Amino acid sequence: MSTPPIKKIVLWLLTIFLLYAILTSPDEAADMVGSAWDVLANGVGNIGQFFDSLLAG
Repeated sequence: MSTPPIKKIVLWLLTIFLLYAILTSPDEAADMVGSAWDVLANGVGNIGQFFDSLLAG
C-alpha cells in the first residue's frame, strides 16, 4: 500500500485556491501579491544592509 504524494496534493490545492482567489476578487489578490513582494524586497534589502555593516565594521 503506497501513501499519496502529499507534496503534489498540497501544490494542487494551493493552485486551486490561488485561481479561486484571483477569479473571485482580483483586486484583493493583486494587493496580496504586492504586499508579499514588498516584504520579500525589504527582507533582501535588510540582509544586504546587514552584510554591508558587517564587512564595514
